[in-house]
Amino acid sequence: MITVAEAKALIAKNISTLTAIKLPIQKAHRHILAEDIFATANIPAIRQSSMDGYALRFEDKDLSLLIHGEMVAGSSSALSIAEGETARIFTGAPLPEGADTVVMQEKISLNDGRITILDDRLQLGLNVRGIGSEIKTNALAMHKGSFLSPAAIGFLAGIGTTEVSVYPMPSVSIIVTGKELCSPGEVLGFGQVYESNSYSLKAALEQAGIYEVEVISADDDLEILTGILEHVLKNSDVVLLTGGVSVGDYDFVLEASRLCRVDQIFHKVKQKPGKPLFFGMQSSKPVFGLPGNPSSVLSCFYNYVLPAIYQMARKDNPVKEINAKLSDAYHKSAGLTHFLKGTCKDGFATPLSAQESFRLSSFAYANCLICLDENTERFEKDEIVTILLIPE
Repeated sequence: MITVAEAKALIAKNISTLTAIKLPIQKAHRHILAEDIFATANIPAIRQSSMDGYALRFEDKDLSLLIHGEMVAGSSSALSIAEGETARIFTGAPLPEGADTVVMQEKISLNDGRITILDDRLQLGLNVRGIGSEIKTNALAMHKGSFLSPAAIGFLAGIGTTEVSVYPMPSVSIIVTGKELCSPGEVLGFGQVYESNSYSLKAALEQAGIYEVEVISADDDLEILTGILEHVLKNSDVVLLTGGVSVGDYDFVLEASRLCRVDQIFHKVKQKPGKPLFFGMQSSKPVFGLPGNPSSVLSCFYNYVLPAIYQMARKDNPVKEINAKLSDAYHKSAGLTHFLKGTCKDGFATPLSAQESFRLSSFAYANCLICLDENTERFEKDEIVTILLIPE
């Protein structure tokens, strides 16, 4: 067996970035840019007013100015003002030729088609957006590796970008093994349990922005499992198997992986839950064999699978590691790192009840995994421990 740290390091070493793809900006949200983006034009391309008011020549600010027309956003024809003239103007409208300043509409006195300026703080160029004040032609707009937030998408649209090259999120296949499994809604037969792992995994993947998820059920049969695994490896970037990763007579994940030319990187980690975790690679495609117990599946997913998926898309690990104080003392056996389902609030981490790997009820309320070092047995109240925050 290897340690948790060794397992994480081996996964990070073997994961490679997916090939970049082109996406329209409407679908590029939350992706990472795979190219530098340069502006193809000055934005704005014309001088604009930044508010409703009156456009004028600054040198005329002390005159009584005759209103000569108006300019609104989207005006298709130009307007010029001469000495002693002003033009009514609205936010986003082009400045008339000859104008260089805009006075707020609240800072004028209007009388018989003329205005008198009441703003003694008016300055040259005030309330005017200059040509290229957002960005200039050929300037770097966003650099490769940038996260495309909603504001970034809006910025790219605002400079005329229609599509970008990004690192995609991977497609994922989930293979659920076990003859004892029954779909929710069906009547449980003797020895059956409801299958829940695909539901929690698919929900967690969708939360991460992955909607291309295939779920396939497989009996505990080597030939059937091998055929399914061979099929999904052709069509998916990541394969997750649940159950069948131990060494029992009906655990066929290891053998099926070998038959499908998956190179084993490791099998078994010094941890609880999820000790039988399997990780392998077929070319650039990661294959995770997750223990079948529901808490083991999710603990391994947040510790290993989700960080690997984000690495493939060049995104930062969403599972944040912080320190917190234990709310109560805790005792465990040495030899395994324990991941306790818990809650973290106000700097304190509290282990929940029902820590057994087959029980998911406490996980439903958990917002963190409390990480307890493999070699330590006794943890005191208020002792500082590491916790992994479960993405919300």
